Amino acid sequence: MYLYRAVDSEGSTIDFYLSKTRDHKTVKYFFKKALRSFHVSKPRVITVDKNPAYPIAVEELRKEKNMPSGMQLRQKKYLNNIVEQDHRSIKKRVLSMLGLKSFRTAKKILSGMEAMHMLRKKQVFLREKSVKNQKELIHQLFGLTA
Repeated sequence: MYLYRAVDSEGSTIDFYLSKTRDHKTVKYFFKKALRSFHVSKPRVITVDKNPAYPIAVEELRKEKNMPSGMQLRQKKYLNNIVEQDHRSIKKRVLSMLGLKSFRTAKKILSGMEAMHMLRKKQVFLREKSVKNQKELIHQLFGLTA
């Protein structure tokens, strides 16, 4: 299983996605999802690891006009450290559990861990603290309607 994470330059979590595959279709879906997030400003540069699926997905998104042409994709192994550092607490917990046995279980556990991680980083209510925003957050994190 692969956990995709989007983190801004300040370390705030933008979005996450758990997938069974690591191909350009999955990357494309994740980028569309992350760029649509209600609390995200459009980034100038997206830094990723050396996975060859990223350039293919970005090219397809640009052709479909879902990603601005001025947005740069930077593939550097060590410039991806902000994401890796943010990912460390999840890796630590999953390793101590000897991995996650099923996709369904992994999805539920990681959604909860990500929600708590966002609460700990005080980034849950980026706009006014209203019931509507709380409902949007619950729906975004867990795929539920409140």
